[in-house]
Amino acid sequence: MRHPTRRVLLAVTGVSATGILLLNVPHAGTVRAPGLDDPAKKEIAMKLVSSAENSSLDWKAQYQYIEDIGDGRGYTAGIVGFCSGTGDMLGVVELYADRRPGNVLAGYLPALREVDGSDSHEGLDPYYPRDWRRAAQDRAFRQAQDDERDRGYFDPAVRQGKADGLRVLGQFAYYDALVMHGNGSDRAGFGSIRRRALQSARPPARGGDEVAYLDAFLDARVWAMKQEKAHRDTSRVDTAQRVFLREGNLDLDPPLNWKVYGDSYHIG
Repeated sequence: MRHPTRRVLLAVTGVSATGILLLNVPHAGTVRAPGLDDPAKKEIAMKLVSSAENSSLDWKAQYQYIEDIGDGRGYTAGIVGFCSGTGDMLGVVELYADRRPGNVLAGYLPALREVDGSDSHEGLDPYYPRDWRRAAQDRAFRQAQDDERDRGYFDPAVRQGKADGLRVLGQFAYYDALVMHGNGSDRAGFGSIRRRALQSARPPARGGDEVAYLDAFLDARVWAMKQEKAHRDTSRVDTAQRVFLREGNLDLDPPLNWKVYGDSYHIG
């Protein structure tokens, strides 16, 4: 069962999570392999996020997950908690409909467009959760979730992290922040977190020390989390990412040991 402390994709700002753009990307400091996009490192990233989002390392079991967790964003579902109120769930279902016309979720598209930006279930209840779980048995739907995760969160995080000269841990810190906060224009969005960090330290691509910059980024991330009651448990940073940083494990090389919400996890 997921911990009640959950992610925020976007504040309701009129910017959907499916439209994330990372601006002002430096050209210097490109990081060579391995990056977080290395298949083995990406698998580690999925497990780390799932430990915080799902209290489980089995991230592939989450395609079928769906519930309203009472955070004002409607239904939360799938491998990174796509939300009916923040646009990215709509993006997943639209992509699935393009690839599998007439699927079990296609009929909900008008309702998903109407509830975007709200916590409403209008047009979705009572059968939408059941049908989401049914769709999760379809490989095409699981692939749609993978692709929307990569397009909206994973790929932009890796791209920006490499541009900032960060190694695997830094790229992961960006990814985890994007998953929780999105890249909206609000002060708790990823772009605002990064700008706050840049006020305190320079990334390697600008001649700075990587550890000092990541420490500043995690400070900014914790500040952003504490702006919303649902995210004030900052253990996914304090007893996970900071542990790896203190250990000097900038490439997230196993074995990895960390805690989230007091639960212990290990990757050998």
